[in-house]
This record gives sequence, structure tokens and C-alpha cells, in this order.
Amino acid sequence: MAKEPFDVELDLRFSREGASAAPWSEGRRLLAEAELYWLTTLRPDGRPHTTPLVAVWHADRMYFCSGPGERKVGNLSGDSRCILMTGCNRLRSGLDIVLEGDAVRVTDDAELGRVAEVYRAKYSEEWHFKVRDGAFHGMVGETWVYALAPVTVFGFGKDEFSQTRWRFAA
Repeated sequence: MAKEPFDVELDLRFSREGASAAPWSEGRRLLAEAELYWLTTLRPDGRPHTTPLVAVWHADRMYFCSGPGERKVGNLSGDSRCILMTGCNRLRSGLDIVLEGDAVRVTDDAELGRVAEVYRAKYSEEWHFKVRDGAFHGMVGETWVYALAPVTVFGFGKDEFSQTRWRFAA
């Protein structure tokens, strides 16, 4: 059974009169179906670092991967707080999603195996990974996997101009 938010709020300050809160089922669907995401992490000096990546929704969490020497991995080793975003890049339609939480490295080979299957099913054989020693191994060598459980998720509805906030238990 899917994890549901404990609080759903329509922020009237940033919503048109008569707007309604977007259902979490729609936010979750967009997180699962999007092809491209933007991850923002914090550099050691506090400056933000944003990069595009692919990711998958599985077991009520977003999973993304990165090479061990990449900037985002270095950032996450010092501060696990991050934001993952996706949306439609249209001004007057769609729902943009901003997910806030803490990214945790996944090293359990059984969990990694399940996540690797979700990647392959979503992105095709191009994103086929072998799992060993707590990491993915594929087209670019060793890749570390992170799980990002939502703490707070914002949905910016552009059809009726609305801002929904979904909050989850830690």
C-alpha cells in the first residue's frame, strides 16, 4: 500500500480563488512517470549545485544514481538534504513537483536489484545495471544509488494556479 501524506494543504497565498489542492495520487504519478529530474544538493560552502538526471519511483521513494567522484556525491556526503524536481516546463498547464528530503546511499544488493529492475523497465536496456558490492555497475562503471524519501513535496498547479503542500512523517 502506498504511503500517504499526513498533511495536505492548499496554500491560499499562492493559489487562485476556487483552486483545490492537487491529490497526492497525481503528484506520485508524475514522480513515477517523468523522464527527467533536476537534483539540487548543497556544496561544502553552502552554495547550491543543480544537475539533471534520471530517477525512478519505487517503494514510496525516489531513487537516483551517480558516479562516486561526481560533485553531487561529494555534496551528499557532507549534507544529505536535497531537492528533486520535475515538471512540464509549460506556463499555463501542468503540475510541477518539488520533493524535499534527505538522500541516503543504498548499499543492500537485494534492494539495489529491485531498483535496477525498475530502471530497466522505465528507461529500457540502455539503463541496465548489474548489482554487486553495494553499487550498480553498467555503462559508466561503478555507480552509487541514493534513496530519497519525501518529507515535504510541493505541487505547483498551473491550470488553476495553485500550490499544494504534501507533508510526510519522517
